[in-house]
Amino acid sequence: MSQDARRDEELATQRRARILGLDYVDTSNMPSQPLYKDILTTKDLYDFRIIPLQTDQNHIIFGVTNTTSQQTMSSLRQNFMDHRVNFALISDTGYQQYMKLYDPPKEVVYHDITIQSTGNEELVRSVSETLDQVRADDMLAYLVQQAHRLNASDIHLETQTDYIRIRIRIDGILHKIARLSHEKYRILISAIASAGNISTASEESQQGHIAQRVRMADGSNVDVNVRLETVPTTNGIDVVMRLFNMNQDMYNLEKLGLSEQERAVVDEIIAKPSGLVLVVGPTGSGKTTTLYSMLNSLNNEDRKIITIEDPVEYQFEGITQISVATKSADETSFAEKLRAVLRLDPDVVMVGEIRDIDTAKTALQASLTGHLVLSTFHAASAAAAITRLMDVVRENPLFVSAIRLIMAQRLVRRLDDATKQAYEPDARTLEKLQEIISTLPENIERPDLGDLLLYSPGSSAENPYGFRGQLALREQFLMTGEIRRLVEHGKILSSQEIEEAAIKSGMHTMLQDGILKVIAGETTIEEVYRVVG
Repeated sequence: MSQDARRDEELATQRRARILGLDYVDTSNMPSQPLYKDILTTKDLYDFRIIPLQTDQNHIIFGVTNTTSQQTMSSLRQNFMDHRVNFALISDTGYQQYMKLYDPPKEVVYHDITIQSTGNEELVRSVSETLDQVRADDMLAYLVQQAHRLNASDIHLETQTDYIRIRIRIDGILHKIARLSHEKYRILISAIASAGNISTASEESQQGHIAQRVRMADGSNVDVNVRLETVPTTNGIDVVMRLFNMNQDMYNLEKLGLSEQERAVVDEIIAKPSGLVLVVGPTGSGKTTTLYSMLNSLNNEDRKIITIEDPVEYQFEGITQISVATKSADETSFAEKLRAVLRLDPDVVMVGEIRDIDTAKTALQASLTGHLVLSTFHAASAAAAITRLMDVVRENPLFVSAIRLIMAQRLVRRLDDATKQAYEPDARTLEKLQEIISTLPENIERPDLGDLLLYSPGSSAENPYGFRGQLALREQFLMTGEIRRLVEHGKILSSQEIEEAAIKSGMHTMLQDGILKVIAGETTIEEVYRVVG
C-alpha cells in the first residue's frame, strides 16, 4: 500500500473513532509494538479481530477494528474483570500488519521440479505440499515458472473424483507432478477465471488468455502468459494452459531445423512474398511457431503485416495483430475480418487458421491479387490439405496458381546426444528401412545403410528419459509439375493420388523425413511410428 493510501485510511479510521466515541491509535506511529501472547491465543486474535496494544497489572488496551463486534468487547470485559479494559480503534491495515508479528507468514521454499523416471510419487508429494501452502496467484505462477524451466508446452489441471491431478507436457509426453484437494482447486480456478476473464459457472467450454506479472512470496517475478482452454466435466472444470514464450528472437527460421531444400523454398517465398502458404498438422505440431518464424523474417520497415488470430498468441513489434473471437454465429467470422483487413492494403496477412470454405476462398482471392497469405490448416498430410481445398479450387481454376507452398509437419522427441545408446538393427528393420529409402525422390540423396548404427534413448540422473527437445518431421510441395497438372484438371482427387503426384514432383513424405532423421541418429524408429504411424 502507498503512503498516501495508508494516510487516507488512517484519517478515515480516526473520523470513525470520533463517531463511535472510541480512542484512536495509529499503529504505524507506535514507537514499539510489544507482543502479549499470554493474554489471548493467535486464533482468538483472528476470530475476534482484536490486538492487545498495551497492558500492565491493572490495565489492558485492546485495538479493535470496524468489524469487531460489541458482543466481543463485552465478553472481553467479562473475561478480564480484574483489569480495567479499554478499547481503541485501529485501521484494518494496522491490524493486518500487527497480526504478522503475532503470526509471521511461513516461509515458502519453491524447489525446482525435477522430472524423474522413477520415484514420481515423492515428486508429487513434494510439489503438492508446496502448492497447498501458498496463495492462488503463487500457485499459478509457480506452475508456469517450472513449466518454462522444463521446456514444457502445456499444463493440465484435471478433475478426478477425490482430487485434482496436475500434469505438464514435456516433449509431447505428459508427466504427473502434483495433486490438489478440491477445496484448494476452487481457490485456484477462481484466480484463473478472474485473470483469464472466464466463468467458473459456465456449462460450456471456454477460451481465455492470461498475461500478467506475478511477484511471488519469495520475491521472484514470473511472467504468466498462457492460453486457457476449459471444459466442464462430471467432477468440475478441467483446464489446459498453453504456455507462450514472448522472446521474439526465438521465432527464427534458423531454429526451425529446415533442410537445405526446405529452406531454399521458404527463402524464395520470402524474397517474392505473394501467394498462399499453408502449414498443416494436428494441434501441438508447431504450426504457429513455423508461421511466426516466417513472419519474423518478413518483418521490416518496407512491409505492412497484419495477423488475424483467435486468440493472438505472441505479440510482435512492427506487426499489426487483430484478435477475433469466433465462439458464436453472430460474431465476426475470419472471412469477414480478412476482407476488412485487405482494404488496409497489407503486404502480408496471416490468418490464424482456415476453418471454413468462405475463409479459404477469401484467402485464395487475396493471394491472387499480390498479397502473401500465411495460414494453418488442420489436415493429416499436405496431400489431405489439397483434397479439402478442392471444392474451392474447382470453383475457380485460377486458384491453383495462388497456392505457393503447402507444408505438413509433426513433432517427435529428439534424442539426447549425451546419453543415446547405439545398436545394430536386425535384418527385418534394415529391410524396412531400405524399402522406405528406396522410394525417396531422385532429388534426395539416399543414405548408405551398410554398417548402419541406430540409436535408442539412454538415461542419466539429469535426463532419465533420454530425450531432449523436439524436432519437426516435414513434407512440403510447391504447386508445380505433376501436382499442378493434376489439380488443374478439376476432378475429384483422393489424398493418395495427390501424394503420388507430389512425390513425382520431388516431395518426400513425413515418414521418409522421419526415417532419414532416424538414420542420422536424431530420433528413434519408435518415435517416428508413434507420431506418423
